[in-house]
Amino acid sequence: MTAHPPADLRLSFTVEKSPLEVYDAILREPDWWIGENTGEYDRVGALFTYTYKDFHRTVQRVKTLVPGKLVEWEVLESSIHFVEDKEEWKGTTIRFEILEGDGKATVRFTHIGLTPKIACYTNCSAGWEFYILESLQTFIKTGTGVKPPF
Repeated sequence: MTAHPPADLRLSFTVEKSPLEVYDAILREPDWWIGENTGEYDRVGALFTYTYKDFHRTVQRVKTLVPGKLVEWEVLESSIHFVEDKEEWKGTTIRFEILEGDGKATVRFTHIGLTPKIACYTNCSAGWEFYILESLQTFIKTGTGVKPPF
């Protein structure tokens, strides 16, 4: 019997928008990942910083951009203040795959490296569920992201 590594966090949703509209919305990260955002998001190699209050700060590099299909960010620096290992996200990858079907687009979000074995998994998963399933999805549909309740 082979042991399987813990699963990365995965979320998905489908919207009645084109893959290119969804891709463009993901690249407008400050409009849906609401916090303090600085840097660039729209070219491979660009760096951006995301900070949410005193809880979370990351520096990310845009790793992959395939219009209408894929966005990937690599976490270069991580400071998560509510866990012992503040750098838990360092070296992880945040991936948005966009699939087309029946005139709709499906977003498959994966945070590669965010697994149940790390301390922030429960809180970070809840945060991503809000930002992806609520704020990003609402932003794609209406043009306005949702402020977090936390």
